[in-house]
This record gives sequence, structure tokens and C-alpha cells, in this order.
Amino acid sequence: MKLSVVIPAYNEEGSIYQTVTSLYKTLWEENIAHEIVVINDNSKDDTLEILSNIKSLVPTLVFYTNYGPNGFGYAVRYGLDNYTGDYVAIMMADLSDDPADLVRFYRKMQEGNYDCVFGNRWGKGGEVIDYPQPKKFLNRFVNRLISWSIGLRYTDLTNAFKLYKRETIDGLRPFLSPHFNLTLELPLKAIVRNYSYTYLPNSWRNRKSGTSKLKIKEMGSRYFFIYLYCMIEKFFSRGDFKKRVVHIRQKNGRFPVEEGSILN
Repeated sequence: MKLSVVIPAYNEEGSIYQTVTSLYKTLWEENIAHEIVVINDNSKDDTLEILSNIKSLVPTLVFYTNYGPNGFGYAVRYGLDNYTGDYVAIMMADLSDDPADLVRFYRKMQEGNYDCVFGNRWGKGGEVIDYPQPKKFLNRFVNRLISWSIGLRYTDLTNAFKLYKRETIDGLRPFLSPHFNLTLELPLKAIVRNYSYTYLPNSWRNRKSGTSKLKIKEMGSRYFFIYLYCMIEKFFSRGDFKKRVVHIRQKNGRFPVEEGSILN
């Protein structure tokens, strides 16, 4: 099964080289068929030039430039419209995610045939390095509140580092979020639409170069909008968008065939 890794990148000249090369090295050593899909979100620095220079070193690298509209969500959605794999992961360009964790996610999805594998930085076995304290307080409060409101044990919904089957991504369309609220939209829709998931501990470390693109003051209402949208779908759509299982009658009986969504 081919793995695609979508990496949005805006002004990441200080980290994109190491991010791509370390990811390629890990996946190549694990003999995982893959592609690395970097979306240059109309960067103003040398991100695009660096990607061009390392293409000869990383044969599985594919990169595009998103000329606009720009934003984290738009860049990821550009990648989700252009990847070619059976599975797709979203990773950050700033070295905050560990390629070794992605290998574990990939193996877990294959072993359990899950529709999604989510990262959990804050649970047992997870590791968080240099997370800003005010941001941590807000992250924990919001995630726990959302999880409590819909009865989930999983409390790292806004963690961008997640792995999905292609059928799952297709069943979550259309996407609404243009910014970082996409990190909440994808898993929350998957859960509300009844896709199977599990979660594994993963590590996260703060960026060593560049600046964070997440502006908390600008994102609060956007996260709230996505939360409300998913809650309206959960309680009022009467299951219209849920993953469905149909049965096809055969000579020897019936067996289930999964469908992603009526939106497919």
C-alpha cells in the first residue's frame, strides 16, 4: 500500500531540507512505498528553491506551489487533491513530527485495518518538548472540552499529525476549513461520520527555526465554527453522511462491503 505524506510549507527555508530528507531516509529504510507531497504555500523565502535542489536527492518528492488563496488549510487541501497513495498522512514542515512515529502509524493501520490513526502527544508514551505554556493550557482546555462534549477518551483532536485511508478522506469531503481549523475538521468529521480510528502516542518538539504560523487570537472563532458544524451534523443530519456498510448477496451468502460516504 502506497503512503502519501502531505506537508504544507510556508517560509520554511530553515527546516524543509531536513524535514524532507529525514522523512525519505526513514521510509526508504523501512521499505515503505511512498511519496512526499510538499505544498509550497506561496513562500516569500527560499523554500521553493530548496525543494528544487533536493529533488535529485529525494526521488519520491513531489512539490507544488499554491499561489492562492493561501493558508494552512488551503495548502493541506491542495495536497489532498493531488496525492496518489492509498493512505495519506499530514505532517508539519518544521521538524515537529517524528518520521519514526509515522512508520508506527502506517503499520498500525495495516494491522488493524483502521480508517484513521491519530496521534496523541499528551497521553502515556507521548512526548512534548518546548511547548509554550500559555498555548499548552489553551490546547488542553479546548481539546478536553470538545472530547468531553461528545464522549471521547481521545483528547488531542487538534494535533495535525494523523493518518487516513484514501476512502476516508474522500468520505470527509467537502472540506470547509481554510486555516488551522482543518486539523479539527478532519478527525471530528471522521468520528461523527462513524469511521473507525485508533490513536497512538507520538512525539512533538517545538520548531528550531522560523516562526509559528498559528495565530491563536485569529483562530478561536474558526475552531468554534467547525465544532458547531460537526455537532449539527452529528445530532441533526440523521446519519446522512455516515460511513455505510452494504451487503452484496453471493452464492455462498452475504458479505459486507464498506462505503465511505454518500458524498463519494
